[in-house]
Amino acid sequence: MKTQHYFLIGASALVPARWQEAFADAKALSALNLMARLRGQAPEQSMVWLSADDAQWGKSLQQVLQMQPGARVVLLSGAPDPQQGLLALNAGVRAYTHAYAVPSLLQEVATVVEHGGLWVGPELLLRLVGSAHNALAGRAAPVLAATPAPATPAAANPWQLLSAREAQVARAVSAGRSNKEVASLMFISERTVKAHLGAVFEKLGLRDRLQLVLRLAGSPDPQSPPASEAKP
Repeated sequence: MKTQHYFLIGASALVPARWQEAFADAKALSALNLMARLRGQAPEQSMVWLSADDAQWGKSLQQVLQMQPGARVVLLSGAPDPQQGLLALNAGVRAYTHAYAVPSLLQEVATVVEHGGLWVGPELLLRLVGSAHNALAGRAAPVLAATPAPATPAAANPWQLLSAREAQVARAVSAGRSNKEVASLMFISERTVKAHLGAVFEKLGLRDRLQLVLRLAGSPDPQSPPASEAKP
């Protein structure tokens, strides 16, 4: 079933031209008309796009979710801010991205959300990765100290699927470091970091950094030196 895209318009929330180009059959609706449309649809039939230019976007989001629990909502911002992105995600949006992104990127955002994923910008993603890594490390430490983890088959331990260099990159990235920071720490180029990270994602069947943190959490790491101390 094809997803119907709706953009909530208002006095200060106009439809971005690139969004309209990305979704030719989409509709720009007022709040009243949007609620009427959502009332007769299942969550998987539609996707609602809000604009952060509208000071009332938080209220609009709440109304959409009350009308249609499980609604797939995307917030567009002309000047993406990590703090606003975190607030939006906590409030229930499925994606937070630039209002002036190219049509192909907006379509990619929609595809990710349609498949149950979350979409955030690179800066916000790094913050989420770092927070998740710290939270998981804080939870895992006392449990592992009290109860040793049972033996794990080699195939189930993600670290054993990676080369030494890939593991170094994975360790640094999962701690919330950017490609540039990893390159500096390991004395390699950012292109090489991207190549190693791409290999890590492919070997572990992952899509992004946040999935990497969750995949590695609690898995026994056979390589003791942290990436920050690794020699080139």
